[in-house]
Amino acid sequence: MYLYARRASAILLVCLASSTIVSAWGEEQTHDAKYQSTYLWQTKPGFRSPYSGPNSLSGAPELSYTLTATAYLGWRPWSGGELYFNPEGIQGRALSNVAGLGGLTNTELQKSASSQFRIYKARLFYRHTVGLNAGAGGAKEEIESDQNQLAGAVDKRRFVLTVGNLAVSDIFGTSDVTGDGRTQFVNWASLAHGHFDYPADARGYSIGAAGELIWDDWSVRAGRFLQPKVSNGLRLDYRIFKRYGDQFEVERRHDWAGQPGGVKVFGFRNVAHMASFQHALASAAPGTAPALDTVRRPQAKLGWGVSLEQSVSKDLRVLIRGGANDGKTESYAFTQIDRSFFFAAALKGARWSRSQDTVGLALAINNLSNGHRSYLAAGGTGFFLGDGRLNYGNEQIVEAYYNWEPVKGLGVTFDLQRITNPGYNRDRGPVSVGSFRLHYEF
Repeated sequence: MYLYARRASAILLVCLASSTIVSAWGEEQTHDAKYQSTYLWQTKPGFRSPYSGPNSLSGAPELSYTLTATAYLGWRPWSGGELYFNPEGIQGRALSNVAGLGGLTNTELQKSASSQFRIYKARLFYRHTVGLNAGAGGAKEEIESDQNQLAGAVDKRRFVLTVGNLAVSDIFGTSDVTGDGRTQFVNWASLAHGHFDYPADARGYSIGAAGELIWDDWSVRAGRFLQPKVSNGLRLDYRIFKRYGDQFEVERRHDWAGQPGGVKVFGFRNVAHMASFQHALASAAPGTAPALDTVRRPQAKLGWGVSLEQSVSKDLRVLIRGGANDGKTESYAFTQIDRSFFFAAALKGARWSRSQDTVGLALAINNLSNGHRSYLAAGGTGFFLGDGRLNYGNEQIVEAYYNWEPVKGLGVTFDLQRITNPGYNRDRGPVSVGSFRLHYEF
């Protein structure tokens, strides 16, 4: 803890120094600085595990934690332009070395996390907004100050270009109900569409460009980002015309019974040096487990998804989403999930005089393609899964949390996950994972 506090103080001091030049509330900001720190502790008891493999969730009791600290520094160099820099640090210990599940239990965990606090560049990107209100009556909307968002007024019809180092999930598949493991649900299946194998390094970030056209109640987004050099690797492959991830999303916002909501449809196409499950199975020698290493070659992976998000009342908002990828090739950068369904609801605490508190409930159902199942059943391993054999069943995760905010900016969360068929294996589990989270931001 002392090591964490000493090194995290460097990020905090930069943030505090920059915060003195934030513009007054209600005006267009030229500079901004914000900070967050999150401690997430998890525990799981022992569970039924008649056998295990190299990438199994351990059947023994385990403890895990992560500590993160992030500064969000923003600058508006000229009208329409915004530049952001996020130095970030992490320290942690994973459950079962971040293995054994399709939906892993802590969105903060990284394969590169260690017991030493490490500082790195999470984001460094430029955003440019071009107003398109000509002929639309000059309609404007106010943008509030937030992490990586400078306050000001923008045209309701506009084009936004984002270029640089960031997370693909910052732009595509966003949600008010989930997507931020520091304040909301913590299972990886809640972060984005579980089957969305979006391009990212082992920390969850990439480099690329995305354009977004916002036109009244519609938004259209498209982007291309770098893939890691190897599956779940930390180093990115800069050959953006040979190894890349393309994303496309259309959003339609609406009001239903006087409450806001929206529908999103998205698709993706990844091109990388990947292995197909069919080739791995065909190339395995009799009596040996199939392997991905020897059959990797440049190929494409496709996927799609649909989501509906709707406010039921001023306090209750729900999200339903689902979709699939083609299931032919290995999971390359995100989760080992080929088809996913996710439902979540978040209720603010105004009904019990705790308007800043939130209670959340979610259900995730994760599924593998036939080829992926056969590969694991034959003893194959991926970067997260591999019990040595497989009695297949859909992985089902129920998660509930209560986030108590005693003072503005401080969140105390109690979270419980119940996982049936962990790693898609009926022979193992079920298992429960309890979490305690402290989050502070300003």
